[in-house]
Amino acid sequence: MQEKLEAFVSENNLFCKNDRILIALSGGVDSVVLAHLMLKANYDIALAHCNFHLREEESNRDEAFVRSWAEKNGVRLFVKEFDTFSYMKENKLSLEMAARDLRYQWFDSLLKEYGFSYLATAHHLDDSIETFFINLLRGTGIAGLHGIQAKNDKIVRPLLFATREEILSYAKQNSISYVEDSTNSETKFTRNKIRHNLFPILKELNPNFEFALKKDIEHLRDTEFVFRREIEKVKQEIIEKEKDVFKIKIERLQELTPLNIYLYEILSEYGFNETHINDILLCLNENSGKQFFSKTHRLLKDRQYIFIDKIKDESKNDFFLINQEQGSLIYPLRMQMEVMRDLKFVNISKSKNIAMLDFDLLKFPLVLRKWRQGDSFVPFGMKKEKKLSDYFTANKYSLIDKENQWILCSEEKIIWIVGERIDDRFRISNTTKNILKIEVEK
Repeated sequence: MQEKLEAFVSENNLFCKNDRILIALSGGVDSVVLAHLMLKANYDIALAHCNFHLREEESNRDEAFVRSWAEKNGVRLFVKEFDTFSYMKENKLSLEMAARDLRYQWFDSLLKEYGFSYLATAHHLDDSIETFFINLLRGTGIAGLHGIQAKNDKIVRPLLFATREEILSYAKQNSISYVEDSTNSETKFTRNKIRHNLFPILKELNPNFEFALKKDIEHLRDTEFVFRREIEKVKQEIIEKEKDVFKIKIERLQELTPLNIYLYEILSEYGFNETHINDILLCLNENSGKQFFSKTHRLLKDRQYIFIDKIKDESKNDFFLINQEQGSLIYPLRMQMEVMRDLKFVNISKSKNIAMLDFDLLKFPLVLRKWRQGDSFVPFGMKKEKKLSDYFTANKYSLIDKENQWILCSEEKIIWIVGERIDDRFRISNTTKNILKIEVEK
């Protein structure tokens, strides 16, 4: 088994002989056999044990066993105790997710603090197949069918070649002691139901079903690689980015077949699930303005495009004061301001990014803010007020464009739709004596 492990490590390029490996050691047969094999193969290892205090005295028994094993084998051990229930309640997580968060946060800190190259976990072939069935039952795309990967960034799984039966057999042959988690026999958990109820049936149908499924999973993994490459190619072709907003032309999107698959793969990156996708598909040919929200992003269907942007932090300030003495602004926009008093050699800029205003008509501090419903201004060259919403409609602003538009005001009056148009009431005239020149970087 040791030779198989070393061959698996080499074939999958998991780590090198000179790498320092931290092993997650629970005290169960899988992790103890992994530690035993790694130690026997002369890898540079240390151990990490989590005590979640979830199984009363069993948790303390496991810790005591691990401490004894580490001392007997002369391996450095890190132990961490967690108040798992408190963390679960504070973060509104399931018990399983709370424990997962806690242990991987701690493992990550150990890797960084002590310079370990990788974290090794004792997942094996049966675990990978169980994961395959769990994802299959929950409903998943192709990504959920490749089982557990042998290497994922800093996490490696050197035992993924072995079945649970092989591991138990090796432990028995080599008189390796370990502790048994009593919850492993409980069938109230989906994984345990698959392990104890489904696997015996599959084994009866095919005694070597694990290795047959292993081949299928490997084929699915290769298929996913090809699929991902195609998806990334399509993404590059159809997704445009303007500042922090992604946009996709609907006409181009509708050329893709099957559309639901492509749409799911494109939008799942932004947190949209299958239910979202079905609803988005139905609205593609409907009127503009429909919005959808994931936990992190918003999707807007607007005219010929789909727009995707990050959900904004409402706590962020959208209201900024600019004093008369201020020569520049860095946040939220980069702006340069200059008062021009000698007007003999002034050139009037026609750039949208530059506003040249009658300085003496302005009341400081100026206010930089986002537009509001009901805002109006007198567009340059006109004499009547125009609602800002009408201006946006006439200039084909999307809802996202409107929300991102900054307005510069003097008291309550708009003086500049930043980067677009100044208000005629503050234009330079024959009576202007001083000019405020404002330039914004776009």
